[in-house]
Amino acid sequence: MIRPMFGAVCAGVMAFASQAVGQNVETGAELYQHYCATCHGIEATGHGPMAGVLVIQPTDLTQLAAEDGVFPTARVVARIDGRDPLVSHGSPMPVYGPYFEGQDTSMKTPDGQPILTSQPIVDLVAYLQTLQ
Repeated sequence: MIRPMFGAVCAGVMAFASQAVGQNVETGAELYQHYCATCHGIEATGHGPMAGVLVIQPTDLTQLAAEDGVFPTARVVARIDGRDPLVSHGSPMPVYGPYFEGQDTSMKTPDGQPILTSQPIVDLVAYLQTLQ
C-alpha cells in the first residue's frame, strides 16, 4: 500500500514542479537584447539595425497593449515560439521556440487562460510587458 501512495505523491510533486516558477524580467531583458533587438531595436520601437532590409517592418513592441489596453500574451507567445508564424523578408520571423526548449512551464493570459511554453519565453514576455 505504501508504494502506490508514494508514486501518487511523487506524481503530484512533479506536476506542481512543472508549473511556472515566476517571471524574471531581468532575464527577459537579456534575452531580448540577444534575440530581438537586432530587428526591433534596443528600445523595442521597431527600429533595429536590420529593420531597413526587412520587407515587413518589425513591430513596435512598446505598443502591444495600446489597442485595447490588454497585453496580448497568447499572441506574443505564439509569435515567439512559432505557433503563429509571421512572414518577414520573404521568410518566417525567426522562431526562437527551439532555442528555449527544455524548460517547460506555463503562464496565464490576462483572462486566466493557461499557456504551455518555456521559462525563457515567460521571462521574455514579462520584459515586454514592462515596455507597455
